[in-house]
Amino acid sequence: MSIKRVGLRVDNSINARPDSKKIKEYVDYLVDWLTQRVKKAHAKGIIVGISGGIDSSLVAALAKKAFPDNTLGVVMPIDSMSFDLAHIEELKKNLYLSTVTVDLKNTFDEITRVTCVEDKMSLSNIKPRLRMTTLYALAQQHNYIVAGTDNEDELFIGYFTKHGDGGVDILPISRLLKNEVQLMARYLNVPESIINKKPSAGLWEGQSDEDELGFSYADLDNYLNNNFNLINSDIKLKIDRLHKNTHHKRQKAYQPKSIKEFFKKEK
Repeated sequence: MSIKRVGLRVDNSINARPDSKKIKEYVDYLVDWLTQRVKKAHAKGIIVGISGGIDSSLVAALAKKAFPDNTLGVVMPIDSMSFDLAHIEELKKNLYLSTVTVDLKNTFDEITRVTCVEDKMSLSNIKPRLRMTTLYALAQQHNYIVAGTDNEDELFIGYFTKHGDGGVDILPISRLLKNEVQLMARYLNVPESIINKKPSAGLWEGQSDEDELGFSYADLDNYLNNNFNLINSDIKLKIDRLHKNTHHKRQKAYQPKSIKEFFKKEK
């Protein structure tokens, strides 16, 4: 599989440093894009779930630039780690970000109790789906649109929960590799503590993206830049397989033929 893309780097090396002018121009483009998307939706602003991770922090920073007075961050803890909550406080100060906190722990516990779900992954996926429901309830209340936080790496391998963090109105950073997310986050004054910490979806205690996937984001960035010589062949095959197996996550719900289509005779 070969992928053609033009990123923020000055060359194809994963370690290449970007032109700061390019970063600014792309930030300006995204801010304008956000403004236009909200306008077309006849909405007033943007709402985004804040986890304390780099992706949601970058989306919040972009939204804040586009809508300084109409951006709302929503913190939705479910057994959240204390350091994540501390990082959220840092982000709020850096961005002057307005937030609300909706504690979903009791709701999560009640759903798991009445459904008797025990499978670890099934339990983990309940969390982002609860958060999606919460975001849309608040978004409708404020006439805001929901901004997702998935980057290009995550979308390519389907590393998101269907109808959870994948259930959004817009995906502002969906064309940014993880390395580009880090560069833009630093440019937009996201705290270094967030930029430098180990990526985690926070699905369970001690969980990290790269440990769960079995390869690094640097490997995936190299793959998406066609730098296959820089990654192990087994890792390339694993990425190929993940992309193929998660195809359904990137599609609308499948529909059968209509009665008319089913009985239509080929001419």
